[in-house]
Amino acid sequence: MIGPYVNGAALLVGSVIGALLGPQINSNLRLRMPMVFGCAAMGIGVSMIVKVKFLAPVVLALVVGSVLGELIQLEIGIQKAASHSKKWIEKFTKPTGELSQEEFLDKFVALLVLFAMSGTGVYGAMSEGMTGDPTLLIVKAILDFFTAPIFASTMGLTVGVLVLPQFAVQSLLYLGASLVMPLTTPDMLADFSACGGLIMLATGFRICSIKQFPVANMLPALILVMPLSWLWATYLR
Repeated sequence: MIGPYVNGAALLVGSVIGALLGPQINSNLRLRMPMVFGCAAMGIGVSMIVKVKFLAPVVLALVVGSVLGELIQLEIGIQKAASHSKKWIEKFTKPTGELSQEEFLDKFVALLVLFAMSGTGVYGAMSEGMTGDPTLLIVKAILDFFTAPIFASTMGLTVGVLVLPQFAVQSLLYLGASLVMPLTTPDMLADFSACGGLIMLATGFRICSIKQFPVANMLPALILVMPLSWLWATYLR
């Protein structure tokens, strides 16, 4: 298992660099690059959505998954964890003070999806688990290395905390790939990609501050979409 370690190291090092440089990073870069990253997230999302095979189960998974996320208040839980992480880290570092608490929590949730739940990370981890090839995760590590400093320059070392859920997700996918992949079909994977693409699209809108989609509450859809896709293909097509 190489990819999750490389990706985690890139995110952590990039976050530390951004937090240390802080105000020394050009203000235009700090202001405008997040919009570029948000645009890239939207582009990745669209490229994943067009792979859809059965639209109905994807939409159903997104709706039901979002309802479940709202009921269990997943995003609120993540925001509370982010707030505690920020307070703990600021005991040892100087607070940035550039973002309000609300802005900080909004961006943290969006970055959680971008770094830990993106299609590149999911498929990269599953691909390495099946083939032993870490190329996709190494490519993601390069992107994360340049993305993390921009956000860490205003959000501080708290961005580095995202390495924990990122590594956990990628490691579980890597270890479970050999068990899960034989049970899947190309159509199921295509619909999984499309569902992830919709969430990535919403993440891009959130990063760009266009619309504050509840992206964390949408994450349970990723668990539901492949079983629903299989049921649709088997019984309703």
